[in-house]
Amino acid sequence: MRILVTNDDGIHAPGLKVLEEIARELSDDVWIVAPETDQSGVSHSLSLNDPLRLRKVAEQHYAVKGTPSDCVIMGIRHILKESPPDLVLSGVNRGQNVAEDVTYSGTVAGAMEGTILGVRSIALSQAYGAAGRTSLKWQTARAHGPATVRRILEAGIEPGILVNVNFPDCEPEAVQGIAVATQGVRNQALLAIDERMDGRGNPYFWLAFAKARFEPGQGTDLKAIAENRISVTPLRLDLTDEPTLTRFAQALG
Repeated sequence: MRILVTNDDGIHAPGLKVLEEIARELSDDVWIVAPETDQSGVSHSLSLNDPLRLRKVAEQHYAVKGTPSDCVIMGIRHILKESPPDLVLSGVNRGQNVAEDVTYSGTVAGAMEGTILGVRSIALSQAYGAAGRTSLKWQTARAHGPATVRRILEAGIEPGILVNVNFPDCEPEAVQGIAVATQGVRNQALLAIDERMDGRGNPYFWLAFAKARFEPGQGTDLKAIAENRISVTPLRLDLTDEPTLTRFAQALG
């Protein structure tokens, strides 16, 4: 099995190294094509107004000056053009990609692009808690990643579907199994604007999340992570809402 590995945190991110180790437990034919720099939050964007610069970092390791979607396209349609991959793994992201995160995430977008190009694709992320990014438990993703990916592949991924996996913020032995979960919904009242002043008195802004108690919905990826379970959520490329389609056809057709 040939595996293409990418991410959105960049070619030197620790999570990419973790995912390479996971991939090498599944196959000895692993290729790395990742962004030259951090591309977190770029979603499914493509570099249409700038050229893509490709740099060979090491044997079967490449950096692309572009987005995660650019990397997957370069991997499948250029680097591995003669023998495309059988699987795309994207991550392991620094922080969970659950609820609305999936619409912003470059990690999820890497898996989405693989799916568009007809390759089975899985996005993987490692959650972190109040202690922040400095205490990420990469060992949890590393310990549970290979078996989780194997079980997903054994269950089968249909065309047009990608799989979003999130590992909880706990030690490997504290993981309470796998939860096949729906995409959750956060309290968007927690989304805030952090306004600051620079040294010259000019305002600048950061997007931020306010700290407050929030009860995630039952059966969601948010709930799974809160309960120290690995969340597995299948996502569709087809964004059509069928009930509304039917209602609109009756009202407007």
